[in-house]
Amino acid sequence: MTGRFVAAGLLVAVALAFLVSPLASSEPDGLSKVAIEQGFDSTARDHALADGPLAGYAVRGVSDAGLSKGLSGIVGVTVCFAVGTGVMVVVRRSRRKAGA
Repeated sequence: MTGRFVAAGLLVAVALAFLVSPLASSEPDGLSKVAIEQGFDSTARDHALADGPLAGYAVRGVSDAGLSKGLSGIVGVTVCFAVGTGVMVVVRRSRRKAGA
């Protein structure tokens, strides 16, 4: 039963990431907007992963902007799910060893 629940949740998250993320606003987010309003946006620098394959909420090499953003969302959901699952496995194993 738990497996079905997790699978359904993952399916909903992937669907939302793919279908809704292309509809996200192109306006600056909260932090960027404050930087613009306060006049220190010109001091911004690119970070080490600015040229990465998923930089700018897009997938490098995909020319359709909506598809690129949707695929980026799917990658993000997948990575978060994998990390969360990995943490859960490590915690379970450590609890079993502590209890044994």
